[in-house]
Amino acid sequence: MERLSARLLSWASLIDEKTLEQAKTTARMPFIHPHLALMPDAHLGKGATVGSVIPTLGAIIPAAVGVDIGCGMIAVRTQFTVDEFAQRDLAPLREAIERAVPLSAGRYNRKVVATAEPRIAELESLAEKNGFDPESYAGNWRLQLGTLGSGNHFIEVSTDELGRIWLFLHSGSRGVGNRIATHHIAVAQRLAKQWWIDLPDPDLAYLVEGTPEFTRYIRELRWAQRFALLNREEMMDRVVRQVSEFVGTPVDEQERINCHHNFTESEKHYGKQVWVSRKGAIQADAGVLGSSPAPWAPPRTWWRDSATRSR
Repeated sequence: MERLSARLLSWASLIDEKTLEQAKTTARMPFIHPHLALMPDAHLGKGATVGSVIPTLGAIIPAAVGVDIGCGMIAVRTQFTVDEFAQRDLAPLREAIERAVPLSAGRYNRKVVATAEPRIAELESLAEKNGFDPESYAGNWRLQLGTLGSGNHFIEVSTDELGRIWLFLHSGSRGVGNRIATHHIAVAQRLAKQWWIDLPDPDLAYLVEGTPEFTRYIRELRWAQRFALLNREEMMDRVVRQVSEFVGTPVDEQERINCHHNFTESEKHYGKQVWVSRKGAIQADAGVLGSSPAPWAPPRTWWRDSATRSR
């Protein structure tokens, strides 16, 4: 660990100048408490650095949470070993997964399937409780549940260092989450102009705790985080089903890990209740399992022989 300034700590062994300057700028925001932490894979992001943990006192920077609210990983360890897959033609499995899970930007389900119904009902109830209508952001949000998206999102069948087969998936809150995030970033920027707040970067615009704008953001953010988690669950259930049919044996889920790496939570640190925004970073408290994707993951279904990063 290296202390780069009074409020900037870094665990990154390699970091470019632009990323470093961006992190230093964010760390100078007056409500950072006690310090911003850079992770080993830190790199340039929108407003705040991807691969950073940003604790804030009495405020949240929506762009520091990220535009893909709740983006994260889900991983399932199966009972299968690499020897059971090594001699098989995996093309049919890949094709089956690609039929089961819509891939790429703008690709959605044609209908709400049975496995998605209870998850959508939960999200409808949560939205009503939080006093907003997700359709105001995306009329087809229900059809987005169970879809992968694009960018660096992927589905993966992997082996770990012990030769065990894992199923991995990287995705978030899709278009509806992006529109929620984009809306609140714009609200924060409008308020900064309204109150003559001089920001070092427009994407560091923030919402102040206790204001109606902050309260609405938190409610909709929590909904989007739940959408992202359930979206991964829905897709993974489909992947598990396709693997079961491919092998001819039900998958025995020996471990399932589902975690965000673009999110915020209220936590107590250094004697203060702060909002901890993790942008491209997982929660790594003792006893908390997590998984993280390789930075070069392709934006589609792929087969890779790689070690798991669950911990």
